[in-house]
Amino acid sequence: MSTVPATEVKQRLGQYLDSAKTEPVFIEKSGRPSAVLLSIAEYERLCALEDRYWGEMAKKAEASGYAGAEETLRQLRERTGDAEA
Repeated sequence: MSTVPATEVKQRLGQYLDSAKTEPVFIEKSGRPSAVLLSIAEYERLCALEDRYWGEMAKKAEASGYAGAEETLRQLRERTGDAEA
């Protein structure tokens, strides 16, 4: 893991793109974390992991009797007497 200033990344982008293939490159702007360069493979892995997580959360919600967005909105309208809620 390397941390570099944005000005250095600007000057040596190719070098840091190569580095990002093997490890994340943390970019700082004005001494504060600003961005992270990741390889495409790592980015896709993280996206797939997040998709699996939310898929599992949705399954658990359905199994526990989760009402869903439409039913929740209907109940909210019913309880508040607000047709536009």
